[in-house]
Amino acid sequence: MSDPVHNRIALLRAEQGVSRRDLAAALGVHYQTVGYLERGENSPSLELALRIAAFFAVPVESVFSLTPYPRVSDEADRPA
Repeated sequence: MSDPVHNRIALLRAEQGVSRRDLAAALGVHYQTVGYLERGENSPSLELALRIAAFFAVPVESVFSLTPYPRVSDEADRPA
């Protein structure tokens, strides 16, 4: 089995006020697909990963990673 692909889809959706259904409609996928991706139950195709990044207008590396992202609370604890 391959290593999981970590993502920040839920965080980006929350920041931009986008529902799963709205994101799914914009991407042309079922809304459950967005949920599976957010939970790491499925990994996106390269095309879908690029479309998600384009939807949020961020680099694909800001949405997907092979290593876990630091928790937001951990980042907040770091001195400025």
